[in-house]
Amino acid sequence: MMSQFRSQEQLLHWIDMVSLMLVDLTEYLDTHPCDEAAIDHFNHYQSLYKKAMREYADAYGPLTLSTASPDKVWCWGLEKNPWERRNS
Repeated sequence: MMSQFRSQEQLLHWIDMVSLMLVDLTEYLDTHPCDEAAIDHFNHYQSLYKKAMREYADAYGPLTLSTASPDKVWCWGLEKNPWERRNS
């Protein structure tokens, strides 16, 4: 589902969905730490999340400090928030 041509709103929605899946898998793995299938799913969604966060940062600016450019890490808070950047 990843694409460079996705709108900002679609990309934020995708990040939300993948984040929720990661939260669910994390909670499941807290009680089932040896479930290899769940670990594989977690790793898959973690990869999707990292790619989506990088795609968002590249197109619209970072959502978190960890996705800010190293040379602009202290300027990331000066940019508009995601809800302020929509359709602008």
